Amino acid sequence: MTEIQKPSSELREPAKLRVYLGAAPGVGKTYRMLDHARELRNGGIDIVVGFVEPHGRAETQAALGDLEIIPRKKVAYKSVTLEEMDLDAILARHPHTVIVDELAHTNVPGSKHRKRYEDVLDLLDSGINVMTAVNVQHLESLNDAVSRSASTQVRETIPDSFLNRADEIVNIDVTVEELRSRLREGKIYAPEKIEQALANFFRKGNLDTLRELTLRTTAERVSTAASEYRRNVGLEQALIPEKVMVCISSRPGSEKLLRVGSRIAGRLGSAWYAVYVDSPKSANQSDPEAVRRVEDYQQLATDLGARLVVLKEKNISDALIQFAKRENISHVVFGQSARSRFDIMLRGSVINRFLAEMRETTVQVVPMRKGKK
Repeated sequence: MTEIQKPSSELREPAKLRVYLGAAPGVGKTYRMLDHARELRNGGIDIVVGFVEPHGRAETQAALGDLEIIPRKKVAYKSVTLEEMDLDAILARHPHTVIVDELAHTNVPGSKHRKRYEDVLDLLDSGINVMTAVNVQHLESLNDAVSRSASTQVRETIPDSFLNRADEIVNIDVTVEELRSRLREGKIYAPEKIEQALANFFRKGNLDTLRELTLRTTAERVSTAASEYRRNVGLEQALIPEKVMVCISSRPGSEKLLRVGSRIAGRLGSAWYAVYVDSPKSANQSDPEAVRRVEDYQQLATDLGARLVVLKEKNISDALIQFAKRENISHVVFGQSARSRFDIMLRGSVINRFLAEMRETTVQVVPMRKGKK
C-alpha cells in the first residue's frame, strides 16, 4: 500500500495553484484534472476532492475512481436544501492538495464567501495546494467579447487577478469538430438540449472564437510569467516596456473600458493603470449613483489586475497628461464623449488635448453606451 505523504505545515512551501482552462463545457477539463489527481495520489501525495460535479457524464464519474471525496455541506435556502463545497471540512482535513471544480460558481447566500474562487484563495492562504478548472468565458475581462460572440450574457465571472495568482495554467484544447461530436453523442448535455446547444453556444463560429481566446489567454499568462522570471533573476527586459492607462470616470459604461484595457495589457504582457481624476468636473459627491459607479469601477479595476490611481487635480487633461509622461505610458484607453461637437469646440476635449501633447502614445477610443450621467 502506498504511504500517503502529509508534510507538516512548518515544512510546507507556499501553496500552489493549478488552473485547467478550457474554451467550453465538455472539452475535458475536469476529466484531465482528475486523471492528474490519481497520478499524484498513486505517487504518495495526500489529495482529496473538495468539489466535482460530473453533470451526468459517465467518463467524469469514472475518473473520480476511489479518490477521497469530502462530503458536501447541505445548506437550507428558500425552502430548498442545496449542496455546497464544505470549506471548513477541507480546512480541518488539511490535505496536501484539493480538487475544486466549477470555479466561477456563486455560493449560496450566507456562505463564508460569496464566490467559490474566494474559497480557493482561503485554501491557498491556509497552505493547501489547489487544482481547479474554469472555462474562458468566465474571465471578467473577456465578458464583453464573449457576450458579443455567443449572444449570451455570462453572469458568473472570476477576476483576472485570480488567474494571475496561478502557478500553472493547463490549456485543455480539443478541435471544434471533436467538441461538437461529443455534444451530438450526448457526452456533454442531455439529449433534449443538444440541438439548441448546437444552434447557439456550440455553433462553430462561437467555438472558434472561444478557442482562440483560450489559446491567447494561456499564451499571455505564459509570456507574463516569463517576463517576471527574467526580472527576478536579473535578465534584460525589453528596452522600452509597454504600459497601458485606462481613463475611467463616473459615466455609465466604464467597465467596458477596463476590460478593453485588461485585454490590451494581457496581449502586451505589460503593467496597466486604471486612472480616475478626482476634480470638480468628475463625480459629484451629491450624486450617490455616480459615486457608487466610481467605487464599482475601482473594485473591478483591482479585480482585473490594474494598478488603481486616483489623481486630485482641477484640470482633468493636465492630470492625465502629467501622469502619462511620468509613467511613460504607451497605450491609453478613453471612453467616447457623449458631448455635442459644439460643446467640444467651445470648451475643448480631454481626448483632443491629450492627442495634441502625447503624439507618440497609442490612443484607443471606445464607444460607451448611452446613460444618465
